[in-house]
Amino acid sequence: MHPIQELVPWQSTENLLAYPVLTGAEARLAWRDLVRPFARVALVADEHVWALHGASMPGLEELPRHLVPAGEKAKTWAQLGSLLDFLAHAQASRDSLLLTLGGGSVSDLGGLAASLFKRGMAVAHIPTTLLGQVDAAIGGKTAVNLDAGKNLVGTFHAPRFVLADPAFLRTLSHEEWRSGLGEVVKSALLAKAPVWQTLDQHAQALRTPAGLGDEALSRLVAGCVVTKAQWIQPDPTENHARKALNLGHTFGHAIEHAAGYGRVPHGVAVALGLRLAVEASARSGRLADPQLPGRVETLLQRLALPLCWADCEAGASEPLTLDALRTGMHHDKKGAAGAARFVLPIDIGRVLWDVPLPADEVDALWRDVLLA
Repeated sequence: MHPIQELVPWQSTENLLAYPVLTGAEARLAWRDLVRPFARVALVADEHVWALHGASMPGLEELPRHLVPAGEKAKTWAQLGSLLDFLAHAQASRDSLLLTLGGGSVSDLGGLAASLFKRGMAVAHIPTTLLGQVDAAIGGKTAVNLDAGKNLVGTFHAPRFVLADPAFLRTLSHEEWRSGLGEVVKSALLAKAPVWQTLDQHAQALRTPAGLGDEALSRLVAGCVVTKAQWIQPDPTENHARKALNLGHTFGHAIEHAAGYGRVPHGVAVALGLRLAVEASARSGRLADPQLPGRVETLLQRLALPLCWADCEAGASEPLTLDALRTGMHHDKKGAAGAARFVLPIDIGRVLWDVPLPADEVDALWRDVLLA
């Protein structure tokens, strides 16, 4: 078992990643220049995103194209096999590039396919959701789901570049937008205080995709990218420091599993997981800032994110059971020999990871916080 550890991210933001992440209105225009070194380029896209945005990137329609369903329906063995067959028919090679267009599910699926096809070809991402721009497209994690759990099959396969244009975010549904906000709050908890203060300052405007101007939204996305990069840079394959980025996810994945994949947006489940993680820190006496639980709850409320299962749309129609949550927790991929390990915040920008919690304490958190 790894020891409980603490890390305060350092100040330097230069050379944190081995590939460019471009944010802002000019990002989508850069794709033609960035793909020039590759002998062949193919595209995998969310079918809904392609209908909305495909025509907004001239030249993209000329690429061999494979469309996949939106959301978690894309992250299946069947979809992975279909994408690999497409790459073979498109005559892709190890000198080719697979370009992804869509949210985190598409970058997860495309990255995994690229890592497997002919034992590895290049991939690059054009994320079109808030969750994709601030989290899923950054860092090289790839995955598909199993019935037993979320993201249980995957690889580490870093992209060649990531292009994040805020204009894509204006067409997000309310549900997709809230999902991204859950990951933004996670980033704020893992960053230095100014990132948290920026999010707190603009919380009311951030309730909708149109609330912030493009420049301010690009700055927020860039801040989340830098924060994630700071934790990835010393540990690209998640053996120590990068584990901090799983904050909220051990609880969140169990919620997704118990509810049934796709019923609760990933970032919404993470938001619930953040509240549970902060409460776990408080109950176990680990908090350096005793005000942190209240600050997190207030920010989640101001962003119109749920504090418990009853606040979720799915929660209004179908309750979760303690047994289902226990089962989801058991299959968390970050555990050790079936025992979950947690990331617990102790202050803004400071976390502990690989923390074991007794089963009865976890059950109490489910009952008192999530199911209250």
